[in-house]
Amino acid sequence: MTFPRRNEVLFPEQVSKPVDQTKSHMTVTPARNLCEIYADTEHEKIVLWSDAASGYRGIIAIHSTALGPAVGGTRFWNYATDEDASYDALRLSRAMSFKNALAGLPFGGGKAVIIGDNRTTHREEIFRAHGRFVETLAGRFITAEDVGTTPSDMEYVLKETSYVSGLPDRSGDPSPMTAHGVFRAIQASARHRWGSIDISGRTVAIQGCGKTGYHLAQELKDAGAKLLVADVDREKVRRVVHEFGAKEVSPAEIFGARADIFAPCALGGIINDQTVPQLKAEIVAGCANNQLMGESDGDALDEIGILFAPDYVSNAGGVINGCRELLGWNSAETLTRVDGIYENLLTILELARIAGVAPFRMADQMAREILSSDPSAGPILKLVDTLGAAQSLT
Repeated sequence: MTFPRRNEVLFPEQVSKPVDQTKSHMTVTPARNLCEIYADTEHEKIVLWSDAASGYRGIIAIHSTALGPAVGGTRFWNYATDEDASYDALRLSRAMSFKNALAGLPFGGGKAVIIGDNRTTHREEIFRAHGRFVETLAGRFITAEDVGTTPSDMEYVLKETSYVSGLPDRSGDPSPMTAHGVFRAIQASARHRWGSIDISGRTVAIQGCGKTGYHLAQELKDAGAKLLVADVDREKVRRVVHEFGAKEVSPAEIFGARADIFAPCALGGIINDQTVPQLKAEIVAGCANNQLMGESDGDALDEIGILFAPDYVSNAGGVINGCRELLGWNSAETLTRVDGIYENLLTILELARIAGVAPFRMADQMAREILSSDPSAGPILKLVDTLGAAQSLT
């Protein structure tokens, strides 16, 4: 199969069609246009699409197909500008490449974003348009649900393309498995930091009480942890408080809450130059994607002694769950693979300690070596082999 050169950006004919200004619209900012943004990426393909009849506008970013077809969810969000939507698609697709590589999955990384109000009642029109968009890539990209979308939305996508997973009667909602993988990552982090996986009596501050945050709270409660929770949606907070005996904290105060573990479970970029100085936790491990606003924020955590579990290692349970459809795994095999996140993260944390680097930098390097044309030649993976800990990572 012949792939396009890197940085190929496609603007289909539909993009130039007039769009109803009352519907979701991607604003072109004068500061930096799309071509300038995309020219700086390492992605294989970036495609924009619109459908005037439904008001659909979206982006699919394919970061890498070195290991197989790109797999990634569809995020539906009311982005303020095209720049915001583009950066989200680019960052999320890169994280999916690294996530799949380190989870040992035969898939590359991609991501789709739909620009608009995800509370729309015109879901069938929007998601069937999205399915037609996915179909144009002829199998190079396989999608599923993400923030703002549901397994039921994926049924509409299925009407237009077979390149979709996470369907209700198949692997379904990935959030329980995502949360379980993060719980195992918290146990690995606890063992690395405190010498034991036992977190009973430890306080965990959960930022975000949506689907994954809710399921993570349940597992942490069952393990004996004390919970502090925050979300902009008070109803979601009340549910976790009522069911798991959590204590509510305001969204602004959750970062500085006195806790042993801080678990970001909402949107990305939450670890930044404003929140890092507030953190009192010893460990940061959560369900959110792209938790670091930038690499400097990961270094800042490391410099002040806060252990950051790389998010694309910790939250791989969701894409692993999708392998029930994509690779035919049964539920037992899927759970075993999700539990493997524990050993994967322990290996990364130990290698980072030996090398004297932040864990996220070690994870990045390992993922890049796996994605390279000759992964066995990479110095980090050779070190993994030397330590005898490569079974879950290669």
